[in-house]
Amino acid sequence: MAQRLAAIAEELGDLAYDRLQSAAGAAGRGDAPDPVLAAEERLLTRARRSVEKAAALLRGAAADDEG
Repeated sequence: MAQRLAAIAEELGDLAYDRLQSAAGAAGRGDAPDPVLAAEERLLTRARRSVEKAAALLRGAAADDEG
């Protein structure tokens, strides 16, 4: 389960990075920053961190079971 969560966290990180790239592209064109993109990136980053914490907890629990 921890490995699956780690893969999900990576996907969330990729999505957040895509939002940042879109925002940077708009800024590079001289467009106003899109607040929706910024909000989505923050939300995706928070979700990624939470999933990473869950994966770490499960890894710790598995290590405790083995020890």
